[in-house]
Amino acid sequence: MADFTYLERRTRLKTYFDRTAVDAWAKLTTDAPVSGIRATVRRGREEMRSKLMSWLPDDLVGTRLLDAGCGTGLLAVDAARRGAAVTAVDLSPTLIGLARERAPDELGPEATGAGSISFHAGDMLDPPRSAGATFDYVVAMDSLIHYRAADVVGALSRIAGITDRAILITFAPRTPLLTVALALGRAFPKGDRSPEIEPVSLKYLERMIAAEPRLSAFKVARTHRVSRGFYTSQALMLERSSGTAVSAKPDGALA
Repeated sequence: MADFTYLERRTRLKTYFDRTAVDAWAKLTTDAPVSGIRATVRRGREEMRSKLMSWLPDDLVGTRLLDAGCGTGLLAVDAARRGAAVTAVDLSPTLIGLARERAPDELGPEATGAGSISFHAGDMLDPPRSAGATFDYVVAMDSLIHYRAADVVGALSRIAGITDRAILITFAPRTPLLTVALALGRAFPKGDRSPEIEPVSLKYLERMIAAEPRLSAFKVARTHRVSRGFYTSQALMLERSSGTAVSAKPDGALA
């Protein structure tokens, strides 16, 4: 994995989501009034979250799920309500604080029911794990859209080492409309921009996944695109092949 590229972009993302955009992001993930542009983003994200959840079992009791890049915790809550023990990780300590405040008390880390959520600030590729335990499912919704294809595959290869069943991610698909939108975004002053989205071709990404030895135990099972106004994102599900299991610990934590 191109660690330098990943680490450089990760640092910018942490600054953006923890300082520049935290108020806007907090508002976007509620039902508070927002601008027309942000309303399309909200609808798109809601549709995408629903689609990813539809790819998971209705009954998640007894499973461990990693919400990689959890933001304010909406997907984590959905999964916990189905009974999963969720570990939710995000780069932004501020967003993690909001997620803890918003999560239902009955889903806290000391929950006595089937579902629970444990929130942590940190790198999604180095999540806290009890005694090296793996996760049944890893979901990374819109947390890889800012990374180049090589970094996406590198992230998947690390995540594969801690995943027993399936990895669900989203990425920014390479489309003419998104290309134009990104070009317009570059016209704004640099200080006002969000971290740049990196469009990736689905076919190119699938070829890279197929060629990555550390992902040989996984196969692309499903894909789905959501386009709502200013929101465009492509979902991809990798399932571990039957008869394979996690055989090695992932690489060491990124510095």
